[in-house]
Amino acid sequence: MDNGMDNMLDMYLFETNSLLEQLDELLIEAEKAGDFTVDDVNEIFRIMHTVKGSSAMMEFNSLMQIAHHIEDLFFFIRENGLDSLESSHKSTLFDLMFRSTDLLRAEVSKVQNNEPLSDNVDSLTEEINSFLKKISKDNKDTAPENKKTAKPAAKESVKPAAAPVAVVDLDEVRMDLAECPDDNAAYFLRIFFDEGCGMENLRAFMLISSLKESGLEFNFYPSDVETNSQSSVSIIEKGFYLALDSRETADAAISQINNMNNLRSYELIQNVRAKSAVEEKAVEAASAPVSQENAAPANAPAASTGHQMPSKQNLISVNLAKLDNLVAIVGEIVITESMVTSSPEIQNMKNLDSFLKATRQLRKLTDDLQDIVMSLRMVPVSGVFQKMNRIVRDMKQKLKKDVRLTIVGENTEVDKSIVDSIGDPIMHIVRNSMDHGIEETAEERIKAGKNPQGEIILSANHTTNEVIISIRDDGRGVNPAGVLAKAKRNGILTKPESEYTQKEILSLLLAPGFSTNETVTEFSGRGVGMDVVKKNVEAIGGTITITSELGKGMCTTLKIPLTMAIVDGMEISVGKSVFTIPIANIRQSFKVKNEEVIYDTEGNEIIRCMNQFYPIIRIHRLYNIETEVTNIEDGILVWVESGDKSYCLFVDDLLGEQQVVVKPLPVYLNSFNIKDSGISGCTILGDGNISIILDVLNLYAAAHN
Repeated sequence: MDNGMDNMLDMYLFETNSLLEQLDELLIEAEKAGDFTVDDVNEIFRIMHTVKGSSAMMEFNSLMQIAHHIEDLFFFIRENGLDSLESSHKSTLFDLMFRSTDLLRAEVSKVQNNEPLSDNVDSLTEEINSFLKKISKDNKDTAPENKKTAKPAAKESVKPAAAPVAVVDLDEVRMDLAECPDDNAAYFLRIFFDEGCGMENLRAFMLISSLKESGLEFNFYPSDVETNSQSSVSIIEKGFYLALDSRETADAAISQINNMNNLRSYELIQNVRAKSAVEEKAVEAASAPVSQENAAPANAPAASTGHQMPSKQNLISVNLAKLDNLVAIVGEIVITESMVTSSPEIQNMKNLDSFLKATRQLRKLTDDLQDIVMSLRMVPVSGVFQKMNRIVRDMKQKLKKDVRLTIVGENTEVDKSIVDSIGDPIMHIVRNSMDHGIEETAEERIKAGKNPQGEIILSANHTTNEVIISIRDDGRGVNPAGVLAKAKRNGILTKPESEYTQKEILSLLLAPGFSTNETVTEFSGRGVGMDVVKKNVEAIGGTITITSELGKGMCTTLKIPLTMAIVDGMEISVGKSVFTIPIANIRQSFKVKNEEVIYDTEGNEIIRCMNQFYPIIRIHRLYNIETEVTNIEDGILVWVESGDKSYCLFVDDLLGEQQVVVKPLPVYLNSFNIKDSGISGCTILGDGNISIILDVLNLYAAAHN
């Protein structure tokens, strides 16, 4: 594909996925209410019309066919009213719609993965047709003609006109209007698309859909652009016509068209076929090329009317790769600014008042720029949370459990890359709550003094540096004895059962190969357990913890960094090396005396902090770094914590806090398992040196291997 088609495909995927998510949410809420509303029917019709049109433009036939048949179904419902659906039909319709959206989503996934689409979707489309016939009053196939409107998948647009108003020759006007023989509209808007843009008929159809969605009423010619690809020839030669009843409608249409592209020109023509000679003199035309990149609005009456359509330019979609590049550039600016201000040559100069004032202002501006850029990548977790409604809905039906999902804090924002990574872990935990946690029957819950309907609460909230996501259920909870017994059978225990604390027992649920399910079901028991969830969460710098009370329920908590691009860190020195520890992982730093250090049976150093004993890891020993600071009293201990690991790092000195730009490690280092050594990345310091960013969780494992 050329770049233009790539952009069209990106837009298609973005909008189609968004529409399918919107459809899923609509169906779930409608099913909960037990019925569709008139708005629901109109919205489903609009979504399917859009998916059909954009899929046809992209020549994705399977998607187009499914959407087309659903559109026909909801056209019938819309035209005949919701009373045309008997109560017995509604349940069937919900199931049919959920299966249709699943297949649509599967086909879109194939497009994303560059896989061939299904060449036969007749089974589903025939089922949709059969259902349509069933609900038709005359038991006939009432599939309507496609005279509906919808928002297009990718809006065609036009830049503002740039040339002065021109007067159209009356004979030419009459000849032009011969293309619209039966229409006596007051005005006609003739539109030409960019030369060689291709698919002019579908571009015209998408333009129609966009205008009609705004509430405009008009006719158009050729009238078969949606279904007749040959109409492109006529559009290229003679233009595409909109027939408008009033000047206000014409002005409104022009106002919208001025926000579009891919249109070479347009002209407004007053209908003179049935007008007097006086009226003929008033013929107006606003005709101008619109190919200039920065064209100014024309002084044409059509383009300067006071009647304006509402602006739709408040939100734009941006390719994530472009945002990644922007974040990288801002990161380089932050590093360069630090290099300039900490340059030894500058520090040795005198009379630096004006320079220091300028650098303080520069620091403020770079901080503001950094905050704005990072905020561009922040998206709400609502997209991930709402998908869980579908998981719960499907499992309710298959497991025969009555459960409601309560969502709290869905507008909490987190970095886009992290949002994309937490969907699978959350889904797995929700499935576990449905399958393992919630009691099998309502009678079992009533006997336990609970509401017969189970509840899963999915919540999110911010702290300073992270977002906390919890998945809580009010089910049976975890039986510690059962967990220990299963762990023992699986050979997971590393010490006598009596020595395990409640927290340690629950952490066994995250061990590889552990599963409390004794039988294989559709949802669990296939060897993919919570250990995979733990691994995925830790891969994005997060931690996972489990709490439970037998008979009351279980809560799984994920602590996820807001962003992985720029972090607040503490710079530490070990010998001539500089390391960075994320501030979020540091609990305290302190000096100790030799006599305060004790040793375990294997000779490992331990220190007491707040009535608890924690191991000491010496960075210089772990990484074989030469340093003169080997006496515990000469260095400093940094108490760090990540997940269920808490310990103290022995370092030479603390150099100070600094906001650092996280740089990924080069790909060629992957073969050396660098991350397993407790290193998550690196950053460039103000003096140009590199600082290794420590991974507190993996560092502990590296020290004990």
